[in-house]
Amino acid sequence: MYQKILLASDGSEHALRAADHAFSLASLQKDAQVDIIYVVDTKHAKEDVIHHWGEDTSVLRKQRMSMFEQKAQYHNVPYELTFLHGEPGPTIVKHANHHDYDIVVIGSRGLNVLQEMVLGSVSHKVAKRVNCPVLIIK
Repeated sequence: MYQKILLASDGSEHALRAADHAFSLASLQKDAQVDIIYVVDTKHAKEDVIHHWGEDTSVLRKQRMSMFEQKAQYHNVPYELTFLHGEPGPTIVKHANHHDYDIVVIGSRGLNVLQEMVLGSVSHKVAKRVNCPVLIIK
């Protein structure tokens, strides 16, 4: 049913919980693959460079994603890790719609009603605009 799964990740605890579900789904289906995307938010990229001055931020991102790769290996699920640049919501939507995924799995930050109304949430933006089912993990 779900052979081509997109896991949108920011390296957070919420994303790790989403990864558990994505890899569990994939392990139920023969020949399923999980594509993990990490969107480098252009609004925060400058802050990352300043905060981690003298360090290679791409190495830090890869380290942040090592737990996701370990989960994929534990579940014996083929995966591909891709780093994209842009605003997370629209970038995830564009990637998902361009590659015809069967499902998108994404974590929820757990914003309260006021925060979500003012800020908007990436998971809800994705759910509204992606052309396939979206599984939001709390």
